[in-house]
Amino acid sequence: MKRLLKWIAIVVGAVVLVAGGYLIYLFTTYYRLPDNQALKVKNQQDAQFKPGQTYTAMTYNIGYGSYPPSYSFFMDGGKYSRAYSQQAVRKSINGVIKTTQAQDPDIAFYQEIDPDGDRSRHVNEVNMVTQAQKQYANVYGQNYDSAYLFYPFTQPIGKAKSGILTLSKAKVDSSRRYSLPVDTDFNKIIDLDRAFTATKTTVANGKQFIMVNIHMSAFTPNVKVQQAQFAKLFKYIDHAYKQGNYVMVAGDYNHRLLKNTAEIFHTKNLEETWTHLFPKAKLPAGFHIPTMGLAEAKVPSVRALDQPYQPGKSFVTLIDGYILSPNIKAESVHVVSTGFQYSDHNPVVLKFRLQ
Repeated sequence: MKRLLKWIAIVVGAVVLVAGGYLIYLFTTYYRLPDNQALKVKNQQDAQFKPGQTYTAMTYNIGYGSYPPSYSFFMDGGKYSRAYSQQAVRKSINGVIKTTQAQDPDIAFYQEIDPDGDRSRHVNEVNMVTQAQKQYANVYGQNYDSAYLFYPFTQPIGKAKSGILTLSKAKVDSSRRYSLPVDTDFNKIIDLDRAFTATKTTVANGKQFIMVNIHMSAFTPNVKVQQAQFAKLFKYIDHAYKQGNYVMVAGDYNHRLLKNTAEIFHTKNLEETWTHLFPKAKLPAGFHIPTMGLAEAKVPSVRALDQPYQPGKSFVTLIDGYILSPNIKAESVHVVSTGFQYSDHNPVVLKFRLQ
């Protein structure tokens, strides 16, 4: 009996030692990039946007190329943590590229795009997207570079470096990355770092057009963190507009943009950390979110990942879109129905004019 108790004590001690060491590793390797960081512009272009002309923008959370319709994700209550294979990731990214080329946007905003990661099978998705579309200047901003997350235990999600990518047919003057507030407790290990990028181009009339790309927190249980993220974004765009610039925000807000989405999409009211209503009342004066025709079209921009996608049965809603300054006129906006073939999101396309 004493020998058995001794071995049990050794095993328990080893488990505690490994678990403690792993926690130390998680917190000592955690880091955030500096706020207000200059970004490198690649594949520079020469064109200029002109006032009064109609242009096209597209925003697309590509789900790091790992979410075909058959996929479910463990953090949503589903099964998987990593992409099926490198081949599956490349197939999805090629679908993203094909979808982009069909829309032929003047500006493209991508979120959740991995240059490297265990979850995306180490496919450099940034290179794939930019090399296939050399008619654009491109700017990549890092959201996070996570430590190795040893969960779920049967297939850990591992390390991931991921960010946001902006493409522009016009010449880019500069671009900067701005850190967003995030959790400071243990939740920071799960929801990771967050940021938005602001990419500037000079319009033919001499004003600057600021293209903001953002992907906000999805799984934080702290509502104050989400509120602080909006507060920083709203402060930035308000100041930028008051300086005489055009300002467009595009991305994934992890907040629904329409009030009665359950009625629109014929789904249940799912109360998740990423389904709260967007705080439109707190937008800076004059800024607006174009939603005309979206309720009537009934095409969602995101699906839940608790199970494989089943049209008419899976939970869907609309959390992707645009925020425009008063001097930008929205002509139309629509969600491209891809059937969630390449991501758990559908892209949202905007026709607009700089006034």
